[in-house]
Amino acid sequence: MSVDPVPAVLDAVRALGATGGAENAPPTCETLTGGTYNTVTRVTFADGRDWVVKTPPPHSTGLRYEERLLVGEAVFYEAAAAVDGAPVPRIVHAEPDPGSPTGAHVVMTACPGRPWSDLADELTESERRRLRTEFGALVGRLHTVTGTDGFGYPGLPLGPLAPTWREAFTAMTGAVLDDAETYAARLPRPAAEIRTLLGSAAYVLDDVERPALVHFDLWEGNVLLTGEPGARTIGGIIDGERMFWGDPAADLVSTALLGDIEVDGDFLAGYASGAGAPVVFTASLRLRLAPCTAATST
Repeated sequence: MSVDPVPAVLDAVRALGATGGAENAPPTCETLTGGTYNTVTRVTFADGRDWVVKTPPPHSTGLRYEERLLVGEAVFYEAAAAVDGAPVPRIVHAEPDPGSPTGAHVVMTACPGRPWSDLADELTESERRRLRTEFGALVGRLHTVTGTDGFGYPGLPLGPLAPTWREAFTAMTGAVLDDAETYAARLPRPAAEIRTLLGSAAYVLDDVERPALVHFDLWEGNVLLTGEPGARTIGGIIDGERMFWGDPAADLVSTALLGDIEVDGDFLAGYASGAGAPVVFTASLRLRLAPCTAATST
């Protein structure tokens, strides 16, 4: 029987946050909803500090790439912090080892705001367009960050980082297809057929020569907006746990979830200003986008 790791983690967080002063009252703890994998708890201290604690599930089963997801979360925020003005949480404490006394967890500062997806119906068209431009510029700046050790997941669930994006992407998609077969997941085509199709276009992956910082889950639910109506701005980019070092094109899918990023002129204008160069939709880029687009639409 699995033991819930959250109580022990929160005890450790309370101790971590204890100041020993007059304001050392017990913090309030609130379980946050909306996540699909980790347990997320907001811990607020009497002195105003506001932390978010993520704890992975106690079971050992799951998709292969989900092993040590919290390593990627910490790496994303620490790397993004190098980008001037990037509204990301600050890591307070990270314990990646599931065998530690508390188990794996990560503690970070809370970002202000509410999910864009919750506020979408309240935005005027002019405000939405301004925010799309701001969002594009932020994503463009994040994509200027380059990994130094190779391509792939920093938690190393599939082995060491790869020297090329072709090797990393092949391992990443191969692991997902292996898991689909293991768990008898419904696929639009047989796994073997998908492997063959991906392999036939693998040559295009060699066009990616730089392991960029990729969030890979930049839908509006992971973008926090803050400010008054008509003057909202982006207050936080959250849930970086599924990040990897790789092709920045991968982020152009979730940033226009179920839409077409090529027609989003506001986002693309912002991206060009942030990245220092425009996105050019070459045959190579469109082919690299195709598997990511298919994955989000099935």
